[in-house]
Amino acid sequence: MSDVVVLDEVTTADVRDALELIDTAARTDGQSPVSEQGRLLLRGGPRPGVKHVLLRERGQLVAYGQLDGTDPVEAPSAELVVHPSHRGRRHGRAVGEALLAESGHRLRIWAHGGHPAARHLAQAMGLTLFRELRQLRRPLGGLQLPEPTLPPGVTVRGFVPGEDDEAWLSVNAAAFSHHPEQGSLTQRDLDARKAQSWFDPAGFFLAVSGGKLLGFHWTKVHTAERLGEVYVLGVLPEAQGTGLGRALTTIGLRYLARDRSLPTAMLYVDADNGPALHVYEGLGFRTYETDLMYRTET
Repeated sequence: MSDVVVLDEVTTADVRDALELIDTAARTDGQSPVSEQGRLLLRGGPRPGVKHVLLRERGQLVAYGQLDGTDPVEAPSAELVVHPSHRGRRHGRAVGEALLAESGHRLRIWAHGGHPAARHLAQAMGLTLFRELRQLRRPLGGLQLPEPTLPPGVTVRGFVPGEDDEAWLSVNAAAFSHHPEQGSLTQRDLDARKAQSWFDPAGFFLAVSGGKLLGFHWTKVHTAERLGEVYVLGVLPEAQGTGLGRALTTIGLRYLARDRSLPTAMLYVDADNGPALHVYEGLGFRTYETDLMYRTET
């Protein structure tokens, strides 16, 4: 007997079971089925616009879905996962239909890794592919990059938690106005990331001129996976085309390369972001895997 339950707030036990399910699927699939933001929303307590879909079978959580409707403009986004031992039993379809219903049939949903089963489910739900997010990687060993050339009057310093939050949120929103997941981050989202064990302001670089923040490169270290990440890199629209993005990328990569325990660097970039792809591929990055996002017809 299986039951689908939609909740605005999950219990501590629900969070534990969902995280265990996500980790189990990640070990099987080689990639997490739920993004960092999704895991933070799962652990972060109730939040207006966020819903959780749980499907239990004989008391065991066999499927989990999350609906994030916090973006004021874009359709709600969703992620879902089915336990590897319980796949092929229409559990994904049941959770997917619940997500569709809760979104008012206005939905965007991720298929991390673009696995065939996820693509089939999206098609069965009548969704259309509209976004491709690539993960790029390059070796850090033997990294040789030219000295970064900053635009005139620009200097780079570290992020100061509590003092730079507001300015960073403003620049992040402007730099990613076209990117709903990143551009809509709030103080609560930033605080959640600062509270994570991986957060290190020493790897969070800010480019400033005359006291004004123009851009940033926030790096992240995945200790268990031995990966250094170009976590978020953003430049104000008015400062784009000046070489600042490439300089910030170089500064962050050099910082990551100093840690000899990190053999590889990674980053995410939209497949249709030609300028960014040009910069990253020029720095030696190549496509490693791809995430796909589907949506209802609009």
